[in-house]
Amino acid sequence: MSTTVLAIFISITIVSFSSLVGVAVLSLGERLLRKILWILVSFSTGALLGNAVLHLLPEVAHNAEGIWTGFPMVLGGILFSFVIEQFIHWRHCHSLTCEEHVHPVGYLILIGDGVHNVLDGMLIASSFVVDMRLGIATTMAVLLHEIPQELGDFAVLLHSGFSRMRALMLNLLSALTAFLGAGAALFLVQYIAHVESTLVAVAAGHFLYIAGVDLIPELHKETRVRWSLLQLVAMLAGIAIMFAMTLGHSHTVPESADLHGEEMHDH
Repeated sequence: MSTTVLAIFISITIVSFSSLVGVAVLSLGERLLRKILWILVSFSTGALLGNAVLHLLPEVAHNAEGIWTGFPMVLGGILFSFVIEQFIHWRHCHSLTCEEHVHPVGYLILIGDGVHNVLDGMLIASSFVVDMRLGIATTMAVLLHEIPQELGDFAVLLHSGFSRMRALMLNLLSALTAFLGAGAALFLVQYIAHVESTLVAVAAGHFLYIAGVDLIPELHKETRVRWSLLQLVAMLAGIAIMFAMTLGHSHTVPESADLHGEEMHDH
């Protein structure tokens, strides 16, 4: 098994098992959980924006032969995310009272989550194919976003009538669909030239959409000065982590992906 495939497997396993973070709902009081969710959402917003702007978009610009070959795919990623939300009638849930954002039927949450996780798997895998550090940064951004989302999803599943154990297990099964996405991405990479560059562009658009459409509007609901400042600090911390990963590395793109055991090229 190549280093790249192993890194993809480990990363998606970690992200998938983040669905079990719902166990925290069983031990934390609702008031404390709400405070933690606000901070986590703010932190993940910064991480998503930082990864898109500092890692993914520069990769798109470097790979594109011209502005019309790379950045339209970024717009495609934004539109694709919009289509997922509109036609599956699912939105990211980041609070314990999110009936206004998701369908009250728990199964619909799981279906929408499964589709989203397939896409996450494709984006993580394609990022690792391009470069190991890009894959790590993308995994971190996805993971930081998944934790508050999974907390919210778990709460909604309980509200929909699922038992605690069943909600945890179904949430985990939905998360494991990320492996399907990763497998699809690795298959496409071998048979379609430069498809990983397209998927990275889609990832950039997807992350920008999540941060701008789903998360930031949620943060605007908090108007108290103290909490607004905490949100800003958490958001800056998320950006700082992504910025730190760019330090000390020049930007070059590997000519080929390591899917058959060859050594990965570095930036």
